[in-house]
Amino acid sequence: MADNKQQTTTFDGFSEEERAAMKEHAQELKKAARRGGKADGEQDVLEKIAEMEGSDREMAERVHAIVTSVAPHLTPKLWYGQPAYARNGKIVCFFQPARKFKTRYATLGFNDAANLDDGDMWATAFALKGLSEQDAERIAALVKQAAS
Repeated sequence: MADNKQQTTTFDGFSEEERAAMKEHAQELKKAARRGGKADGEQDVLEKIAEMEGSDREMAERVHAIVTSVAPHLTPKLWYGQPAYARNGKIVCFFQPARKFKTRYATLGFNDAANLDDGDMWATAFALKGLSEQDAERIAALVKQAAS
């Protein structure tokens, strides 16, 4: 016998922050198209980092310095309004400031283009509340491996 009860599900859609990130990404694509597909990724990333505040800005500056130092062949670019680093147009890693989605920590994330495979399971994102020297060394090693 069929159940005649109606099930209702509420879908609130994307959060305000998610919609803003998608709009930023659309603007990034339009900006690159106006430049003839050639974005000045380094300048865009530095400008985005300069807009950040407090520890987000400090960590983003350090992450940028680490990535450009250990993996200079990665191309800096904005990705959904976040500093990101790509190889052959594919995002390898990115820095997501805590303020972006109102979280209690920033995130250093790695996409599937990153060479971090370790068996059947490996980490693809790391929460950052600060960056000690030891943390910076670990990030440098991860980025170097991811970019290889």
